[in-house]
Amino acid sequence: MSAGASYSSLAWVVLFIGAIALLPWLVRRWQRGRGQMLPGAAAANARVLSSVAVGPQQRVVTMEAGAPGQRVVLVLGVTAQQINCLHVLQAASFSDEVAAARGAASHA
Repeated sequence: MSAGASYSSLAWVVLFIGAIALLPWLVRRWQRGRGQMLPGAAAANARVLSSVAVGPQQRVVTMEAGAPGQRVVLVLGVTAQQINCLHVLQAASFSDEVAAARGAASHA
């Protein structure tokens, strides 16, 4: 085997290892770019409004999610094994109910 052939083989091995090392970075970058274009990407705008512990590993979580014009409030039952949607409200009606509850509490 000549020296030129061994250097060529070594160069291909180095390029192959470099490509394998860059692959995770490329996949993450590709997924991040696709996530911004998908319709379901509005879930990234979700925020937790409240969280109440009802047991050692059980919580009731209220969160707001959805596109800016179509926001909904989700009431979720969260355990160590699963998440259940207990109720769905429109964000506008939820804010009206919260304001009414605060007004009733201040008059009492």
